[in-house]
Amino acid sequence: MRRSLLAIAVTLSAASLSAQNPGPPTGRCQFQIDQLPSAHLTTIKLPSGQYNSYIGGGVVARCPKQKIVLKSDSLEQYGDEGRFFFIGHVDYTEPRMRLKSDFLTYFQKEERLLAFLNVDATLPSGSQLKGSSLEYFRAVPKVRVKQMGVAVGRPTISIIEKDPQGKAQPPVNVTGNTIWLQGDSVVSAQGEVVVVRPELTATGDSLYLDGGKGLLRVMRRPRINGTKGRPFTLVGETIDLNSRRRKLERVLSVNAAEATSQDLNLKSDTIDLRVSDDLLQRAIAWGRSRAHATSPTQTIVSDSIDVIMPGQRVREMHAVRKASAEGAPDTTKFRTKEHDRLTGDTIVATFDTVPAKDTSAGPRIKTLTALGHATSYQNLAPRDTACKLPSINYVRGRIITVSFDSARVSRVEVREKEQGASDAVLAEPDETCGHPDAVKTPAGGVPRRPPANVPPASAPAANALIAPSARRS
Repeated sequence: MRRSLLAIAVTLSAASLSAQNPGPPTGRCQFQIDQLPSAHLTTIKLPSGQYNSYIGGGVVARCPKQKIVLKSDSLEQYGDEGRFFFIGHVDYTEPRMRLKSDFLTYFQKEERLLAFLNVDATLPSGSQLKGSSLEYFRAVPKVRVKQMGVAVGRPTISIIEKDPQGKAQPPVNVTGNTIWLQGDSVVSAQGEVVVVRPELTATGDSLYLDGGKGLLRVMRRPRINGTKGRPFTLVGETIDLNSRRRKLERVLSVNAAEATSQDLNLKSDTIDLRVSDDLLQRAIAWGRSRAHATSPTQTIVSDSIDVIMPGQRVREMHAVRKASAEGAPDTTKFRTKEHDRLTGDTIVATFDTVPAKDTSAGPRIKTLTALGHATSYQNLAPRDTACKLPSINYVRGRIITVSFDSARVSRVEVREKEQGASDAVLAEPDETCGHPDAVKTPAGGVPRRPPANVPPASAPAANALIAPSARRS
């Protein structure tokens, strides 16, 4: 039996959109189904009075009040179940989304649709989801406030955002085993999640993205790889990426955080990275486990560390509270396992500026300055060149500055000495320098390895200015 379905309105629900509801049309819809001229219709009346209908050869289903249009090659409609099964070249359009797939099932009682095989959904912003399956829940008054979607089978969503001038920005691509959509701007993902932004790539097991708040959170073994400028990586238990006006401004890693670049390795409970023009400009680390910064020549430990790195190149580092800096001595003229060490309440490190075009060269340390209760412990070449044990130079003061030349200590300067404390102690190996502990010390001198911030019991006065480089000549 063939008859026009324009005359038979297939009703999904008696309720329609309230006239008082503002904004894009929502609510339950009443489909009207049209046959193409070449289509054919078969209907079967059920004991309940409902019909099962089968249409082949092309069909268009419309819900005028909700501005929904659904096209496909064929349709099966099951009256008692309130279920519509669209088959072949499915094209679903509504104000909030356009969707294409090979098959689509519309569930009348739940206002829910399930699209599968070659799913391609586009939101009004231009964001696009592709995958093998998408379950979509329409916004319906007194049922759900916002439309929601669930995509499985490892889909990918390309999120398009616009700047304040309305210009579309490069997409943020999110891939996961499962992706949830809520409204127009909230995305969640789970299972081997990969996020690709123009300036970085992020991986983890879970993700939450709120475009309206500019927040992207990666959880469970997250990892960030910076891809612009000089590459870097960031790990932790949870990583937040915060954007403002669609531009990344801040990356915060919480718990067991570690940031690594070719210039610096930074570890602490929390690491806060500041970004501008898609490049890392500043890194701040703090936490109960203390902050550790390691460069090719120095290791710095303190309660907190602030690294200033314009254009992603380290220029200055501030280590605050109980700071300690250690570096390997120049052992071309002696042998030792001890490191040179500088301590103080605060340590400030400065680095030579390397031309930005020289991307392979790392920063060269220029000075280390210890402020407050400062001490310096250095291994120097002995005067007796035949002796392979170092001389020991121990300096105390309120401010100590260590200058470097080609990553080697060239000068140690005590600018202000601590009240009642000696300025320096120098210990030379004696004539039995072949013995590992043979070091000539002044009367009441300093121990071989003085603990940080602990002065010698009794040390003679010495010059406040010491130039180790002159000793090495």
